[in-house]
Amino acid sequence: MKNKRITITGGKGFLGKHLIKAFQNHGHDNIAVADLPDYNLIDLHDIRRLYAETKPDIVVHLAAKVGGIGFNRENPGALFYDNIMMGVQLIHEGYLHRIDKFVALGTICAYPKFTPVPFKEDDLWNGYPEETNAPYGLAKKMMLVQSQAYRQQYGFNSIFLLPVNLYGPGDNFDPRSSHVIPALIKKCVDAMIRGEKEIIVWGSGQATREFFYVEDAAEAIVLATERYNKSDPVNIGAGFEISIRDLVELIAELTGFPGGIVWDSTQPDGQPRRMLDTSKALTEIGFRAATDFRAGLRKTISWYEAEGSGGS
Repeated sequence: MKNKRITITGGKGFLGKHLIKAFQNHGHDNIAVADLPDYNLIDLHDIRRLYAETKPDIVVHLAAKVGGIGFNRENPGALFYDNIMMGVQLIHEGYLHRIDKFVALGTICAYPKFTPVPFKEDDLWNGYPEETNAPYGLAKKMMLVQSQAYRQQYGFNSIFLLPVNLYGPGDNFDPRSSHVIPALIKKCVDAMIRGEKEIIVWGSGQATREFFYVEDAAEAIVLATERYNKSDPVNIGAGFEISIRDLVELIAELTGFPGGIVWDSTQPDGQPRRMLDTSKALTEIGFRAATDFRAGLRKTISWYEAEGSGGS
């Protein structure tokens, strides 16, 4: 694989930057990035141009339109259309160009709302996703259907990975579209800068989430690209859960925020619980997450304080 040409969609993004480093650490140097503004991955002409110009042997599809609960609630149509059009057209053109492998990144949002914890890959079709995530989750999940159908009919080698919520240095801290960890870090750090006495957090705090350090995620994707060639989806994550209430208290502690926390129970919690069964990742690709959660949070907070908080 060392001489294969790898094209990473969304390679300028949060995960993409870490993934490029991970591939390079594994000896893969022939890497191209396909991202805005150079390529509009919803546009078929641009996707065809991507294949013509980067000439990939392997495509790793990270690019996505994605956000937190508020963003999902406000943009269900765009989230469905943009994500499904990217995936469908990229896989189809990859098949037409006879590439060696397509690596599709799905989302934990594809799982049913009341999936038993820990989420096993076999549970993926046992119900409808949580409502605020459903358009995004189902659009990404269609890549699994397409991947399996194209392998069955055409022998096309594509795989589907299901990462849990990512966090880490370089995350998206834009309050309009960020996920829970960067949103909470920003709230705490900004409140201290402004001398505010409290922060407001959505929901009840009872929901649980699993969080996956971005460097660990990048390592898992590289290992799957190198080692996994089957139709069945594979969860990649850290294999633990924490309540949002405990998460808020931990982030307040690590940022040094001394103020109060006000829970806005008029806002939704989202999916009640989330945690992946990651045993298949261990047996199939030899991956186990390595980063301690507190240590990962400290690195993320330090990055925001040094790089991100100036634009608050």
